[in-house]
Parts: sequence; C-alpha cells; structure tokens
Amino acid sequence: SKNPKGTWKDWAQTAFDESISLSAVGYFRGYESDMNWEKGEGHPFEYFVYGAACSEVEIDCLTGDHKNIRTDIVMDVGCSINPAIDVGQGILHTRGPDQYKIPAICDMPTELHIVLLPPSQNSNTLYSSKGLGESGVFLGCSVFFAIHDAVSAARQERGLHGPLSLNSPLTPEKIRMACEDKFTKMIPRDEPG
Repeated sequence: SKNPKGTWKDWAQTAFDESISLSAVGYFRGYESDMNWEKGEGHPFEYFVYGAACSEVEIDCLTGDHKNIRTDIVMDVGCSINPAIDVGQGILHTRGPDQYKIPAICDMPTELHIVLLPPSQNSNTLYSSKGLGESGVFLGCSVFFAIHDAVSAARQERGLHGPLSLNSPLTPEKIRMACEDKFTKMIPRDEPG
C-alpha cells in the first residue's frame, strides 16, 4: 500500500531494502482422523495408498546381466482422474545428470500386468484421489528384491550359505561379483570404509 503504482521490481527492491521475506511457509495439519490407536482400527490418514507388486527376473551369473520377465502390480488409486498417468509411462534411469540413460524397450518386463482396484469414494480428499508418487517408486523395488533372491539361489547352488548384502543400484558388475565362483575369487574386493 506504500507504492500501489510501483512495478514488481520496485516492490522487490523495497522488500530487499527493508529485509522483508518474499517467501511464505505453510503447514497443513491434516484432517481429523477416525483412528483408534488402542484398538488399531480406523483410517489414520486420508491419502494412504495400498499396493502390492511381484516381479520375476532372470539373471546371468556369468555376465551379471538380468532380465525382468514379469511384473504384476495391484494398486488402490482412489478415484483415478487419468488411469493412463497412474499406470505410468516409463522408468527413471537417472542417478544424476552425468548418468542419464534413456529408457529402452528392453527395460520393460516381458509381461506387465497392472490392476487398479475399483474406485473408492473419499469426501475428504480432492476428487477422491490418492497420492501415487512414492508408492510406485517403492513397488519398483520388487525387481531389486527379485534379483537379490535370484543371486541368493545361485549362491546356494554353489554351496554358499549365509547373509548376502547387495546395494542399489544393482549393476551387472555387482550381480556378477555377488554370484561368486572361482573366477570372481581371483578379483580383489574393495574393503568397506
């Protein structure tokens, strides 16, 4: 109100000169829940997303290469505004700007089955929607764990029992070395730390 005919530049300069922040912060407490924590009944949060994924993979113990044979996903997406977006259109292969990899057709499972549960109404959320960002990322971990199980099975066939630690990303080199055989034992290992 001090300078109603000023320009945006004038107002920004005045705010800077007077040490006035031009940003704002908000906090949403959430809706009242009908959760009974003692009995473990009710719905604690409106945007909870439920889903399950199962993947079948094949690994090549000699090269460390892997193939995603099949993935099945079931998700509760509330009332989907656009199921094509909720199902998704690709895979993120970027670990950083220097590691960008364009997804190829071979990155898709040979068989991909996605089922969205029937719409469920929720008057407390926008258009009865649910937040689908993080849940889809976690469901993708089914491929990681399927590779882990395949490497464990290959090790057991070689008589290697005991704990197996694999870290993401599971590169062909990591898969190959984790399978262990007489050739991998000739390669010096990096010691942690």
